[in-house]
Amino acid sequence: MKHPILFVSALAALTACDSGAESRKDAAPADQTPAPAAASSAAPLVAAGPAVTVQPSADMNIQWAASVVRLDVLTRQGGPTVKLFGTAGGDPAMNGLYTDIAFFKSSAEGWAVFRIGDFLDYKVLSEAPGRIDLQVEESVMDAAGGEISSRPRRLIIAWTPGADEAPPASVTVTPAQ
Repeated sequence: MKHPILFVSALAALTACDSGAESRKDAAPADQTPAPAAASSAAPLVAAGPAVTVQPSADMNIQWAASVVRLDVLTRQGGPTVKLFGTAGGDPAMNGLYTDIAFFKSSAEGWAVFRIGDFLDYKVLSEAPGRIDLQVEESVMDAAGGEISSRPRRLIIAWTPGADEAPPASVTVTPAQ
């Protein structure tokens, strides 16, 4: 051995390391410890009757519903349900997330829906009654070179609720910093 002092020093350092034996002495035996939730899986279901074959729906309303790719239910409005949602559409190279805010009227009337814009994506920064602050990412095209890039922008979406918690008559979209 060329370097016995180095070997002895390394051996002493390893011996001084806690092997975890002391910290494991109070641990439950492995057969009494439940498996982590991610590692366990439920047993597969067993069929209890004949299968029913389902065909694709021809209802165009279902096509519109399937186009929803983003949904944020706004919880701080204090009145009827308000949601911000985005549907896929348009030119995917230039934005393509049609972003709307919707206010529930009634089960008979459905929703009052207002188009906020066409973006790549949006993020709700804050929410207060009658207002949401958004950061949007949008495509922009350089007029000189025709190159597409993206930029962030901030918007204030505001409204005044109608009488008796009715949806607003209009919504404002204001650029913000």
